[in-house]
Amino acid sequence: MASWWLPRNALRWVYLSLFSLFRGQRVRLVLAIIVIVLLVPYVWPFLYNLGDWVRQTNPWSEQYRVQQDFVSTTDELDCLYGRTRPAPETAHVNELEFPAESEPIPNHVHFIFGLSNPYDDPRVGTFNFISYLAIRSAVVGIRADNISLHYTYLAHPPAPEPNKNPFSNRWVRRLKDDITLVYHSPAEMDALKNQPGAHWQAAHVSDLLRLKLLREQGGIYLDIDSFGLRPFTDLLRSPRDMIMGHEGGNRGGLCNAIMVARKNSTFIDRWAAEYSNVDLSHEWNFHSVILPKKLQMQNPDDICALPPSTFFWPTWTWHHVQWMHEPLTRQQARQWTVEIHRNGGSLFGEQLAYHAWSQMAWDRFLSRLTPEMIRTRDTRFNLLVRRFLHEDVGAAVW
Repeated sequence: MASWWLPRNALRWVYLSLFSLFRGQRVRLVLAIIVIVLLVPYVWPFLYNLGDWVRQTNPWSEQYRVQQDFVSTTDELDCLYGRTRPAPETAHVNELEFPAESEPIPNHVHFIFGLSNPYDDPRVGTFNFISYLAIRSAVVGIRADNISLHYTYLAHPPAPEPNKNPFSNRWVRRLKDDITLVYHSPAEMDALKNQPGAHWQAAHVSDLLRLKLLREQGGIYLDIDSFGLRPFTDLLRSPRDMIMGHEGGNRGGLCNAIMVARKNSTFIDRWAAEYSNVDLSHEWNFHSVILPKKLQMQNPDDICALPPSTFFWPTWTWHHVQWMHEPLTRQQARQWTVEIHRNGGSLFGEQLAYHAWSQMAWDRFLSRLTPEMIRTRDTRFNLLVRRFLHEDVGAAVW
């Protein structure tokens, strides 16, 4: 009996030691998992932003081409200041005959919002404070004669039915004296697709709707994150039927986030025809930015192209978005306030509007803005849009 005691007790000791060791490792592993789960909500935004920063600012990023410096061309400045000659419609041996002066483009601003229902997909968002500011910019900055908000869903909180009480949204309600609401049914929106029922992003449906509106009515189109800073007076007198702005210092495209057009524009007819028999389910900006640039190069007399600085500068790049929203010192704020006043409401002399690039700026900056922040925190963006606020917006009751 005694001869078995040591080995048996030794084996028991080894077993208990190993059990304790593994049990300790399991406890530590469980504790580590719990700590990680608790920290994820705090660490993930940092890691996400870090990854986004690396992706956008690495030496091989296309963004350096987009944000490169540029010099406005003579043709672009002629377009901006209303000096563009009408395109010759007929040519004769001894002379060119130019058409009579065209009717001005209507000072009618169109916005589109709510083609997707946030009740079904909360990620699409509801009409919000930034949307309100964009429409106010058309009132105060552009001094539009008419403003139309084209929509399918505007209710807040979101409702399953289209056109459900749009004035339940407090931002829409605050704008009721400034805008005309224009409802578009889901069936109407589906009919815009080249194949009804095709799985297009709402942005692509919006692309076609804005072309349809400008072709039928003419006027100014602004994305709901675009801000008109000054009247478009010279653009509305342009002899060209279509006016767009270059995107990026490299002039890689003409962006459809801000457009000015006379109804029955030939350029829009050509552009809209390019949407036939194409699959847009895996595309983002070819038809909205790159294609109009190609059409402009093929048909230069159909369109007037503006400098990048008029609508789309600063650009969507990481550094440019940061520049627009970084805090200013008191001296910088005074300098930019003077500059904006000198330019009639713009950062630069050639700037008429600013596209805020919500896809790139929403999580980092735009989603956090409140009326109080716009009024009290000095950034270049806040200085630009501060004058668009109603005096009562942000008060305890409004």
